[in-house]
Amino acid sequence: MKCLVPLLLASLALISCKPAGGPASSTATGKPKVALVMKSLANEFFQTMAEGAKKHQSAHAADYELTVNGIKNETDLAEQVGLVDQMVSQGVQAIVIAPADSKALVTVLKRAKAAGVLIINIDNKLDADALKQAGLSVPFVGPDNRAGAKAVAEVLAKKLKAGDEVAIIEGVTTAFNGQQRKAGFEDAMNAGGMKIVTSQSGQWEMEKANGIAAGILAANSNVKALLCANDNMALGAAAAVQSAGKTGQVQIVGFDNIAALKPLLADGRVLATCDQHGDQLAVFGIEAALKVLKGKTTPADQQTPVDVVTK
Repeated sequence: MKCLVPLLLASLALISCKPAGGPASSTATGKPKVALVMKSLANEFFQTMAEGAKKHQSAHAADYELTVNGIKNETDLAEQVGLVDQMVSQGVQAIVIAPADSKALVTVLKRAKAAGVLIINIDNKLDADALKQAGLSVPFVGPDNRAGAKAVAEVLAKKLKAGDEVAIIEGVTTAFNGQQRKAGFEDAMNAGGMKIVTSQSGQWEMEKANGIAAGILAANSNVKALLCANDNMALGAAAAVQSAGKTGQVQIVGFDNIAALKPLLADGRVLATCDQHGDQLAVFGIEAALKVLKGKTTPADQQTPVDVVTK
């Protein structure tokens, strides 16, 4: 037993030399470790985002390691906060995050940055006032959601006439991208002289949007269109229109260009959507993070493409 004592003491000495707190400069392999923290993986858009990120890492396996995770639903803020803390404790060098809420994630991201973690914001922009109040600077890599939504709604405007009644089904009201998409829809509808009779939140979810759309159609018999802030909600709205026997009478537009929407675009149940290239959105953020980590650039905003998609 005595011969084991020096070995135990040596092991303890090695353990005590391990740096405490904050992420290491790289993983044991010498490669930086990047974490992708997304919103709901029940949403096809984020599944596509995750697959795109994994493919990029596989093609650049020598350059970095990747951890991919997301929350159960769009509104589970506590779970997303927990994921950020978990990634910091695991020693990642960068977190690329699509925040579920533009304000609620600022505090935990400030903690992460204080621990030495690089933060890159994608998809849903963090609130500028909340960042300023926290003394936090985080680059946003993502699309102009307002411009994209306006472009989609302009396709719809060509199918309507001034005075026609329309309704908006919003995303989570505290999400910046949801706010911007609503504003884009309003820009195009107001310019075309359409009447927005109501705007309600479907919280990005198909089932909730279905119920809201059904209620809107029942309360507003003259509604000619439903403008949905994502394709999940457009799918729910289309089902409500079909149940109300108004297919072809009520136009629908969405946002995201998910695969599940393509049959509805093909047969005209949905008029248009906006492709923000979900399979590349996380990749844009990851590449921006890697450039900063390698010292080749400083953190900066980067606008990514959006394209209108129709039949």
